[in-house]
Formats: sequence, structure tokens, C-alpha cells
Amino acid sequence: MAAIRRFPHCSHWGAYTILVEAGRIVGVEPFEHDPAPSPMIQSIREWAKPDRRVLRPMVRSGWLKKRQASDRGGRGSERFVPVSWDEATTLVADEIRRVSGEFGNASIFAGSYGWTSCGRFHHASSLLKRTLNLAGGYTGHVDTYSIAAGPVILRHTLGNDDACGGQANTLDMIAEHTETLVVFGALSPRTAQSEAGGIGSHRLETHLRRLAQRGVKVVLVSPLRDDLPDWLAAEWWPIRPNTDTDTALMLGLAGEIVKAGRHDRGFLVRCTSGADRLLAYLEGDGDGVRKDAAWAAGICELPADAIAQLARRLVETRSMLTVSWSLQRAQHGEQPFWAALGLASMIGQIGLPGGGVGYGYASLGGVGAPLNLGKSPGMSQLAKPIDSFIPVARIADMLLNPGASYSYEGQTRIYPDIRLVYWAGGNPYHHHQDLNRLARAWTRPETIIVQDPMFTATAQRADIVLPANTSIERNDIAGNKRSDFIFAMHRAIDPVGQARSDFAIFDAIAGKLGVGERFNEGRDEMGWLRHLYAISRDDTARRLGFDMPDFDAFWEQGYARCPVKAEHTYLAEFRDHPEDHALDTESGRIVLGSETLAKLDYADCRAHPAWIEPAEWLGGAGKTGRFHLISHQPVGRLHSQLETAATSRAMKRGGREQARINPADAEALGIADGDCIRLWNDRGACLATAQVSDSVREGVVVLPTGAWFTPSGNSGLEIAGNPNVLTLDVGTSQFGQGCSAQTCLVCIENYAGASADAFEYYEEKLVALTAAQGREHR
Repeated sequence: MAAIRRFPHCSHWGAYTILVEAGRIVGVEPFEHDPAPSPMIQSIREWAKPDRRVLRPMVRSGWLKKRQASDRGGRGSERFVPVSWDEATTLVADEIRRVSGEFGNASIFAGSYGWTSCGRFHHASSLLKRTLNLAGGYTGHVDTYSIAAGPVILRHTLGNDDACGGQANTLDMIAEHTETLVVFGALSPRTAQSEAGGIGSHRLETHLRRLAQRGVKVVLVSPLRDDLPDWLAAEWWPIRPNTDTDTALMLGLAGEIVKAGRHDRGFLVRCTSGADRLLAYLEGDGDGVRKDAAWAAGICELPADAIAQLARRLVETRSMLTVSWSLQRAQHGEQPFWAALGLASMIGQIGLPGGGVGYGYASLGGVGAPLNLGKSPGMSQLAKPIDSFIPVARIADMLLNPGASYSYEGQTRIYPDIRLVYWAGGNPYHHHQDLNRLARAWTRPETIIVQDPMFTATAQRADIVLPANTSIERNDIAGNKRSDFIFAMHRAIDPVGQARSDFAIFDAIAGKLGVGERFNEGRDEMGWLRHLYAISRDDTARRLGFDMPDFDAFWEQGYARCPVKAEHTYLAEFRDHPEDHALDTESGRIVLGSETLAKLDYADCRAHPAWIEPAEWLGGAGKTGRFHLISHQPVGRLHSQLETAATSRAMKRGGREQARINPADAEALGIADGDCIRLWNDRGACLATAQVSDSVREGVVVLPTGAWFTPSGNSGLEIAGNPNVLTLDVGTSQFGQGCSAQTCLVCIENYAGASADAFEYYEEKLVALTAAQGREHR
């Protein structure tokens, strides 16, 4: 019997040790310092299976014959032809040269933003951009699908986006000092499992249990009762869903405080600017409608007396507002982040221990954790030769409308004419909205290159597919600004098929572009890991006097602790001395009324926080029989990763994602638990399995994201339960341009037609497209 070998490793959902016997993974053990490890760590065995892996370089047959003149409608249906690595990397380098030479580098779009691995060296997005920067540049993106409108408005109103990036009050301060906690959205271990760049300690539950122990009053404002653990005994306010209704509740609470004359005038004068605009709006100047508890109740479908009571409590106790990232993923998504800041300013407790407002707690596991004071490891993308970008969620707009103008943060810009898309380590056919619209836009570029370990729906629709290996097939290093550890990621198994590391792939392409030496700087994989670790180690020693182990000791142990700051109170120094700690805003203070936005005069992002009716919501006219769709993160996987693994499959039934629906709605529709149902609107349709549950508010259906996009037959009916065939592809506003996934109404009915198992259907299509990969690998 072969000896079991142990390999320290890390993924976005936690650190662990991989146990390998005779080249096969036989076990996964959680990190010894993690109090609540994620069960998803057991799913990494799935990466070693060849079933959905890209096993060798492949080129779409039509593109191989005609190159940029090929029929782009053949993407996703034409078979792939295997090629050697040398031929594949030559084709890629030639395309980069051709497009940059004929159309300019702005016509190359570098997609994705790196969730394929938590490793900071083999970071596909960074390595892609490093390569293209050396070759003249590219069009990139700003912000993320997770959070875009929120940071944009906070950069304008607070001077930076620290409050939504993990540097607001740390959770330990909330657990010890807060007396009233209002949760807008969620504080759920479900989403706190993961963190970009890896996570060592899952501590959300520890802090929530301390709140319960202290008897803190917690109010959960969400259409979903399980957005907080049930043992916290929170008061559930099942608000009518939509970003704008949360905004209305925040403004109604603020208006109720102002109506009673209990707002903190001193804080407003010393620490904010433009408060007069917001106060006038709350008092009804302009539209004649006072924004108070009664007004908010009509929009939110919550009791007015409860809203009034909460408004009184917020100023009588140490109060903290938390706002999930999900709230700004909707039309007018800037408003709840800004309105929460306005409400917190009226209460006047910003800068006090356990008081104020923070964004994104539990949206990722490291938000609210002690602040990492050191320098996180990361691969440099090098200088950008050109200034060309789009807001991240405007991909389809860009592809469909080259030369058209768009606005972002008050600037007017032009969409470039994209001829080449290079997507590395990402899957827009998971995270983009209105996938049928994306499919139409996807036919516009002349060439699409996809580099990924898996044959995702995006890879299926590529012209050139390059097989990257997974993190367990290479060495890497993990760490980020919200983690108290840096982790060694040891290679545990041999590469599957002909897969190569992202660094090796880009090194070969850079060499053929004539920039290889500048790309690799004379270092191999282990040379780079030593270099990146040394940068972090030397920085902490020089600036902070903090000793980290040398590289060999770190690599052997598998982790190194980082210097952190606990018990952090956000804006404490600013509150005490606003003149000496001015914010980077138009006034140096918190902006509640914006001169900049007043001049821009946008109807969808006004000069102060405001309730603006969305295009789709349950309170709109003619919405009878519609349901509000919430598409949140699943419990058993990260995005679309590990969708076929056991923890993900356990959340499905009938090979499809489950859609949660309230018992009263199910009865009215004649739907029983376990029925196959069809969800549809004008944008598309998908199947799901009904899960009847009273944890969901009436009028709401919950369909998690991440099912691999599986349209079937000529109808295009999506059979796996991917909600993004239904979601709305418009910007949050002219100012922020984030995604509006949570602004979505659907119809629901029992599905009587025959439906193939989504897993089997996907596998059959994949085999048909890629039979030339070779049976020996399958």
C-alpha cells in the first residue's frame, strides 16, 4: 500500500490539507485554525475528474478553416478540432498581433476577474492583463458583478469604498458594543463561506453567537427568513423585495427621526455636506410627500407603527446598520448604500464603537474580520499603455453597440469596437444577465479565446480553447487584505490531460509575442512564489516590525500569520476631528447632497438619496400574477464552480436547481413540493424543481445562481435552472452602471413537458462537441 502524502492547500472557501495516495485524492482535512470550516472543501476531488475538463487545446472547426471570416453563429454547435500546444499558442499570438495591428489594442477585450483560483501567482486574470499590457494594452473592466454601484456611490460620498471592502467597523466591535442591529439583506454563513484570495478563519458565527448571548435586538429586513441563522432569534421584517423598497424603508426611518426632531444636528453640521438637500426631500419639499413611517409602509408592505418604533430605538440605543452587497445589484442600486449612509448620519453614531453603517458583512467571509495591515501577495499586471474600459456588467452593451456612448461616474465614454475576446478563468454564461441577449452579442467578435480548466458554457462557445489546470495541479500562494494568513498551495496531483498552468500558457504566448523575458523576468514557478512571499514578508518587517517565517519554513508549515488590527471603529478619527481627517469627497465630509450629481441631473441617480420606482417590482402596475425573482449565492458551491460535486448536487433535485416558493403561492398555482416548474418572462425561460418553504415571503421565488447554462432543443428552454436567462441586463444608473440582477419579475407554472436530466444533457452535448479530446482521458 502506498503511503498517504499530505499537501497544504487553499481555495476561496477555505484552507485545508489534501491527502493523496498513489496519485489519488483520498481525503481532505480542514485547516486547524478554522473554527467553522466550509463543507465545500470536500468538493475539490471533483477537479481531478476528467468529465467536464478541457483535456487538450481545441479550435472550433469553422474558425480553423476561415479564421476571422468564419460563421460566428457556429459557436456552441460546431465541433472542436484538437491541436498541439505549439499550434494553439501560435494561433493566439497571431490573433493578438492581427487585431492590435489592424484595429488597435482597444479592440481586444480581456475578460474575467479571477475566481477560478484563490492563488495570487497563477491568477488567470492578472496574467492575461500582464501579457496584453506588454503587447500594447487592452480594453478591461472596472468594478465587479458582486459589487459595482455600491463602491461607485461610496467613492463619491465617503471618498473611498473602504466601508464596503472590509474596513468599516470590525465584527468584534459590533458583537461587543451594538445594542440594536438592523440587517438589510443578510448576515449568513452561506455567503461567508468564501473570500477572494482564500480564507483561513470563518468567524461570522462566533460573532453572531456573541450578539445572541448579549441579547442584542436584531431586526432582519429581507424577503427571506433564513438570511440570518434561526438561533439568533431576530425579528423578521419580510419586506416587499427590491433595492428601492429597502431604500424607502431607510428613508422612512430617517424621515421619522427628522419629524420627531431627534436627528443629530451637530453631527450633520460638523461631518456632512448637502444635508439640507436630503432633509428637504424627507420633509416633502418638491413632491409634497413627507418621507416617514406611513409613507415607507405603503411601499415596503411593513407595519407603519413598527417602523416608527424602530426609528425611536435607533436614536435611543447604540445602533448599527449593515447592508448586504446584494442590495446594490438592482436598478438604482446606488440608492440603498447612500440612503443607509443618510440614515446613519441622522442617527449620528458614525465613528462610535458598534455604531454607524457598514456594507457587505458576510457577503464575503473576510468582511468585518480584523484588518490585515500587511501587504498581500499579488502578481503585477504592469503599466497600462491605453485607457480603455467598460463597467463590468456592460459586456453585451459593448459588443452590440460599438461606437456608442455610455456614462460612468459622471464621464461620457465610447464603447470600443471589440474584435477579439480573451476570457481566462471565468464564465460569463454564469454571471452575466439576460443570457439570451449575451448569446446574440457573443456572435459579434471575430475571435473568442477561452482559457479554463472546465468546458463551461463559455468555453463551448469559444473559437480557441486552452486547457488550464486547477490549483491542485500546480504550486501557488494565497492571501488577501481580508485574511489573517498567507497560505502555501502545494501541487497535490499531476495535471489532468494536457492541461498546463496559467503562467506556463501565458509565458508561451508572451514568448511568441516577443515579450517573454519581460513577462517572466527570468523566474520559474517556485522562483515567483519565493519572490512574491518575500515582498509581503519584507514589507511587514520594514513597516510594522512584524516577523514572518522565511519562505522554506512557510512552505513546509503551509501558512504564515499576518499582522492584523482587531477592534476597529470606522471613521472614529474623522468624527473627532473632521477638519484634520478630511475625506476625499467634494466637500471633505460625508456627502448627503451632491453638487456633482446636481450638475449631472440624472433622473436615475439624483443629487441626494431618493426612492425611484424601478422597471420591475411587485408594487408596479399590471404585475398581478408575477413573482419577484431573487437569485442569490448557493450554499453548496461558489458561483458555478464545483456544480457537479456532492455538496452542490445535494441542493438539487431531478438534475435541476430548486426554486423556493411560499406555500400560499404554491397552493394558488397548484404546485407541490418536488414538481418540475417553468419560470419565464420576456427575456427567457428555465426549468427548476419546486421547493415549498415558509422561509420565503409571498410573491417571491428564490433560484440560486450557478447552474451550468443548459439550453435545450430549438426552443432554447434552459433546463438546469440558471436564473440569468431571466434577469434584467441594464445598468443600475447612468452614474454607477452596476448589474441589475435582482430587479426581475417572472411567471411560474407547472411544467408538463418531458425534460431531460440537465447533467446528462450537458454531458451528451459536451461529448458531441469534443469527441476528439480522446476517450483515453474520459
